[in-house]
Amino acid sequence: MKRLFAAVSVAAVLAAAPAMAQAPDLVAVNGIFDQGFNHSEVMRTAAHLTDRIGGRMTNSPQMRETERWTQERFREWGLSNVRAEGFEFGRGWSIVRSDARMVEPRPLELRAIPVAWTPGTEGTISAEVVLAPMSRVEDFEKHRGKLAGKIVMISAPTDASDPTEPFFRRWTDEELAGRTAYVQPNHAPVRVSRDGGRDNFALRMDEFLASEGALGWVRMSYRDGGLLHGAGYTHRVGATPTLPGMELAAEDYRRLARLSRAGAAPKLELLSEVRFHDEDVNAYNVLADIPGTGRSGEYVMAGAHFDSWVASDGAVDNAAGTAVVMEAARILKALNVRPKRTIRFALWNGEEQGLHGSLAYVDRHLATRAPLGDADLDALPNGQTWRARWPVQPRDGHEDLVAYFNIDNGSGRIRGINAEGNVAAAAVFEEWLRPFHSLGATTVSLRPAGGTDHVYMQTVGIPGFQFIQDPLDYGSRLHHTSIDSYDHLKPEDLRQAAVVLAGLLLTAANSDEPLPRMPVPTRPTPTDPFAE
Repeated sequence: MKRLFAAVSVAAVLAAAPAMAQAPDLVAVNGIFDQGFNHSEVMRTAAHLTDRIGGRMTNSPQMRETERWTQERFREWGLSNVRAEGFEFGRGWSIVRSDARMVEPRPLELRAIPVAWTPGTEGTISAEVVLAPMSRVEDFEKHRGKLAGKIVMISAPTDASDPTEPFFRRWTDEELAGRTAYVQPNHAPVRVSRDGGRDNFALRMDEFLASEGALGWVRMSYRDGGLLHGAGYTHRVGATPTLPGMELAAEDYRRLARLSRAGAAPKLELLSEVRFHDEDVNAYNVLADIPGTGRSGEYVMAGAHFDSWVASDGAVDNAAGTAVVMEAARILKALNVRPKRTIRFALWNGEEQGLHGSLAYVDRHLATRAPLGDADLDALPNGQTWRARWPVQPRDGHEDLVAYFNIDNGSGRIRGINAEGNVAAAAVFEEWLRPFHSLGATTVSLRPAGGTDHVYMQTVGIPGFQFIQDPLDYGSRLHHTSIDSYDHLKPEDLRQAAVVLAGLLLTAANSDEPLPRMPVPTRPTPTDPFAE
């Protein structure tokens, strides 16, 4: 009954949308359609980010070039207050070359990539492998005394997985209709790990392997089909491993494991030549504005992260979103719009390592959260403790950000928007999306969306939203993988996304009333009556 009541109540609110929301300026929408479809530069932008610059690891030379080039483009298009805003991140890292091969019991080239922020091999290392899976500190003891002079296989090999559904798909009308029911956003506190979590385990494993005399380690890719990822997280200054690590394609790794278990004593040769870049430990978000003519201090914002992993060129994750945000800026500036509120465009850095750039912006400009009062826990990186800290403490600029729109779900066209449980905003979005129904952008979902740069804004009560996009093959085979290249971008979809984004930004900037806000989150009441 409660679920039915929630659905009916939301339906009633959505039905009232025309009375609550100011209609978009359809003449302006005509101009956006013309500029976005007949004069688009979105694919030119995407090609430069992918084919020309390539994978854009935070603080790598490729990212430094991206920071420079994106600012240059914003200035060429005539945007104002173009700037790079720094935050502490850590070391840069890049791959020069790598190679992996099995030399015994037979010669075989292997598909492999160095794991991010691990050191190189300093030439080729050659050694027998030993299968010693370890995913927690308690696993170390069982392998003590067995690893000297070996290349350690640290993953427990899993069974092969065969796809049972098509890799590529678009949302059906029925699937979109099923996304509209209310889902409660989760602001529950999280527990903070005193051992520092994922990064700390990687360093403790490195310390153990080095003390045992291992030469290096390899892990198994978490996807089949020869796909590689290479993600790693030990980027902080003073927290660099000492041993080289590489990721092998799942099929190659399983073969080695079978040979090892059969007593064939497989032997590998590994070459990993990488570079660390310590010239500047700060990473930089890039920001640019179209100034408002009224509503002093208020602004709306669109953002996407422009960093990526380096197994490929970071095309769908997230040159696609970056190009769409930049194209929306170009479209609106080409139309010489004079919005009431400032329209800000943000390219976030360090998203792949934990939403670092957007959190830095939130913490600096919008709101912070109280310290835990424990010296050890408060010394941990901000992102590791953020959700555990109460209360939220809004800054002076908290009310100025009226709406934030995020693009980070690949190359698929926009099919609607996730309203993050904000039933009042959902009613407004119903009206704002009407001019774009013919483009397929029809759905307003009350679901929250996670895992990208609007998340920390939601945790402090900012109206931040992620679009619903056609999934295509983003999650099935492209996300973070070695085939995430320009070939998989869909020009028609990206042009549509830029048009929809530009239209919503302009409408939000010119609306007489700001977008309705949710209450600033407070510590939820425990559902367990016996909880402390």
